[in-house]
Amino acid sequence: MQENQALTFKKGLKDGLPICLGYISVSFAFGMMATQGGLPVWVALLISMSNLTSAGQFAGTSLILSGGLYIEIAVTTFVINIRYMLMSLSLSQKIDEAMTTLQRWVLSFGVTDEIFAVAMQQHGSINAHYFSGLIAMPYIGWTVGTLLGGTATNLLPMGVRTALGIAIYGMFIAIIIPPAKESLPVAKVILIAAVLSCIFKWTPGLNLLSSGWVIIICAVIASAYAALRYPVDDAEVQT
Repeated sequence: MQENQALTFKKGLKDGLPICLGYISVSFAFGMMATQGGLPVWVALLISMSNLTSAGQFAGTSLILSGGLYIEIAVTTFVINIRYMLMSLSLSQKIDEAMTTLQRWVLSFGVTDEIFAVAMQQHGSINAHYFSGLIAMPYIGWTVGTLLGGTATNLLPMGVRTALGIAIYGMFIAIIIPPAKESLPVAKVILIAAVLSCIFKWTPGLNLLSSGWVIIICAVIASAYAALRYPVDDAEVQT
């Protein structure tokens, strides 16, 4: 039994390694942004260790550096990170029933876009040991990257710092392209979400919505279309 648990945990670590490597570059940019704004390295590191929210973390820290109000920071990060509620609800249908409530509370801390995507692609249910391993590597990468970026702020030229700021988009593309190439329904859902995002970006009035709400609306519409157009049989889910 313990041997199986160890193997499952190791598989989670292996699956989380690519996310870890991607997170290092993105959190490196965060560490530079935070320390360039005047925060000590240890504060930037503490933010990363207690958040693990990528876009929400960048936005919240930017507001801190600009002197934003507490309520403004709270509402902004809530809106940007509210998509994790949808991800957690979806993921809760896939996790092993043997996972305790305490384990669910603890492991919910590690639900991010990339971890959610990898977890949902697994066949069958997900147990606590696999999910722990899947979270561990990205968490380490996010923390280490922040530390490296914070300490190397004054060592890299401005061009390199700017390039690292778009690393997160490359990471998202690397997640969606492989499944889209293998599955037409997945490709259609991605296309729908992209078109909706462009509509919200360029349509007067709609472009006043915050990015967090736009993500939620696009995700709900695209996922609802997929659920109605391409339903998954219960037998396929359980395999």
